Amino acid sequence: MVHALDYDDVHDGAVMHSGVITIPTVMAMAEQKGNLGGKEFITTIALGVDMMCRLALATTPGRSPIEMGWHQTTLFGYMGAAGVAGRIMGLDEERMVNAMGIAYHQCGGNGQCVKDGALTKRLGPGFSVKGGITAALLAEKGVTGAHNCLDGEWGLYNLYWRGDYDPKVLTADLGERFEGTNVSIKPYPCCRGIHPAIDASLALVKEHDIGTENVQGIVLFVTDTHHSLLCSPKEVKLKPRNPVDAQFSIPWGVATAIARKRVALEDFTESAIQSQDILEVTNKMSVKVDTSLNRSDKIEPTRVEITTKGGEVHSKMVEHPLGSPERPMSFDDCVRKFRDCAKQLRDEQIDRLIELIGRLEQINDIREVIQLLSFQ
Repeated sequence: MVHALDYDDVHDGAVMHSGVITIPTVMAMAEQKGNLGGKEFITTIALGVDMMCRLALATTPGRSPIEMGWHQTTLFGYMGAAGVAGRIMGLDEERMVNAMGIAYHQCGGNGQCVKDGALTKRLGPGFSVKGGITAALLAEKGVTGAHNCLDGEWGLYNLYWRGDYDPKVLTADLGERFEGTNVSIKPYPCCRGIHPAIDASLALVKEHDIGTENVQGIVLFVTDTHHSLLCSPKEVKLKPRNPVDAQFSIPWGVATAIARKRVALEDFTESAIQSQDILEVTNKMSVKVDTSLNRSDKIEPTRVEITTKGGEVHSKMVEHPLGSPERPMSFDDCVRKFRDCAKQLRDEQIDRLIELIGRLEQINDIREVIQLLSFQ
């Protein structure tokens, strides 16, 4: 669900949503194992996140993986889930290597679903978690998998990436530096590439008190990658066919921020994409490619330029959107986000969950948290 809502965390450099793989895998295996404490829960997630991000960061050095057409989270999620499940199961080295090989035999995940606005985009990480857990369970029973699943002649990097990878990234400062510290938490339920534009738009309308009735025109200056993925085809991004289109549209995110002065879950639904106040704003937009905005190691910014009917031109670009390691969300920010997502739970469940997460490392059995997440 977190991926379906596009509310999952993201490593900007790796273009990776590691939490949507590691957290549900640990929760599922914690239910099976029992008596998994909060410290081990946190440790396993930290290791799984580090592993998945390293796997992705090693690919196409200096280039965006989006250009290759892979959906990184789903692709590397199979191995990530297998590693996480295998650790909780206590697999020895031989069985863990087999689990990775079995996971590799299932690896898939492409970006065409984004191009077509298909719901399979939302299902990919679920396929990965199921496949990774299955791989660990099969390995435990003695099923073997390819031992050279990463750098073998037909291993993942040579077959899927045509050898375009940097193996040093996989092990540099291993166990000392953890890529989880570079993961961002999303304040808005849409593709992370849209967030700099949303932050810039919110800042402009608030700083200059710009109402939609005063907007003459809007120009979005984007990178070539964002133009391809988040601004094209123009007619779809300006007028989404479905919520998936809206979740991957810079124009929709900007128009929502300008029209509503905030961006929330309710703005990416079947009914929301019919909202005339937002569509009126997208109709005033044009998009231009600015290659000076290109970044290879972090999220690429968008410069938003708003021209008012009075002839004033206001422009802003945000390098580090809210939720980035440079501008982290506070615990209270995360609580507000959680309450918005958990409205179907009872108030006492929500309050208890927040209290438990605040002292997660002290919990003796994580099932106490999992049980509270169910509808009762």
